[in-house]
Amino acid sequence: MAKIIDEFKAFALKGNVVDMAIGVIIGGAFGKIVSSVVADLIMPLIAAIGGVNTSDLKLTLKPGVDAVLDEAGNVVTEAVAAVTWNYGAFIQNVLDFLIIAICLFCIIKFIAKLSSLKKKEEVAEEAPAPAPEPTKEEVLLTEIRDLLKAQK
Repeated sequence: MAKIIDEFKAFALKGNVVDMAIGVIIGGAFGKIVSSVVADLIMPLIAAIGGVNTSDLKLTLKPGVDAVLDEAGNVVTEAVAAVTWNYGAFIQNVLDFLIIAICLFCIIKFIAKLSSLKKKEEVAEEAPAPAPEPTKEEVLLTEIRDLLKAQK
């Protein structure tokens, strides 16, 4: 049993698992923000322009039935809710998805840009400086050396 607990601790405390957990939590919070942006900012603008509140759009497939009461006020027949097809909620969820996708695309592009800039800086720092050109005296001494070797 202790071995299983130790293995679980090693798994749960790995950086990847903790990073993933943090990402899920932040993603959930980000999703709420985006839902609020869509529901509270974008959809009212669309409704104002088009005159329709898209979140309330629905198609009634089967109308509801009110409760039937007898003379004493007792319920004879229970009320039945209407069966509706809520396509307005679907439109709002599609807009939520598109906004989240656009935001994540921008974030990933920004991170990739920062990463490429950092790599360029690292490559510039790691690249050795080119060897300095030999002076005229060094070139002349090298030629003299080569001539002396050729005479032997």
